[in-house]
Formats: sequence, structure tokens, C-alpha cells
Amino acid sequence: MSSRVHSIHLAPGRRLPTKSVASVEAEAGAGLVGDRYHGSRHRHVTVQALDDLEAAAEVLGRSVDPGLTRRNVTLTCGPIPTRPGERMRIADVELEVVRIAAPCRLLDDWLGPGAMQALRSPRGGTVFRLLTSGTISVGDEAEPQPGT
Repeated sequence: MSSRVHSIHLAPGRRLPTKSVASVEAEAGAGLVGDRYHGSRHRHVTVQALDDLEAAAEVLGRSVDPGLTRRNVTLTCGPIPTRPGERMRIADVELEVVRIAAPCRLLDDWLGPGAMQALRSPRGGTVFRLLTSGTISVGDEAEPQPGT
């Protein structure tokens, strides 16, 4: 099943609300332009899947807004690569797994009690580094890269 970019969220700073955008510039070795982690060494972009958020919503008994999870890119469906070194491509941008994204304690504040637990692995998404530059837009195709 083909996955597409469902939404893109950027946070200009720590603890600031995320902003939904239609597209973003991905800069190899630096991150997403306009996001709080742009310029960091390895945490360039976080990716989660809508079907994982729906599973978390069932556990919580309420919907989970993708922007409140603080992840950058939400895909229509998983699976999302999780092992370090695995790769995926979104549009023309190649990403490499750094690690599984651990849910933050603040999720309980933003989404309500139990959110941090409901979004634990494997539902919390993956942290990637950007290997190539390009534009990522809502609707772009996303696919794991074979052999990685």
C-alpha cells in the first residue's frame, strides 16, 4: 500500500505550538527549514503514521491531532522504518533512520492523561537524518527504500 504525506508540522522553538504547513524545504545534513531542530547534528526530521495515531486514539478514547504530537511529517499509513541505517524516501528527499522517537512527557499536557503511554513505540514515530535536499509537500509519496 502506498503512503503519502498527510500533514507537515514545524515548531519554531521549544515548547512553542507547531504550525501546519503545505510544504517545507528539507536541507541535507541540517533539517527542515523553519523547525526548531534545523541545524542539529542528527535530529533532522521526525516521521509518524496516521494509522499509528488512530491506534493510539483507540487506547486513549479520543482523537490524536498530528500537530500536537510534535512530529514533523505524518504519513497516511505505515510501516515506517525504525532500525538505524534503514532509509526511506519522501518525494525526492532521502532520509536515514537515527532512532525510534521517544514520546515526551509533555504529551500528557498537550493531548491529555495517558497520551505519552499511548504513543510509546512503535506508535511514536521515527527520527531521521536528511541525506538529500528537496521540498516535501502534503500529498507527496513516501516509501521505504529496499536493501537498507
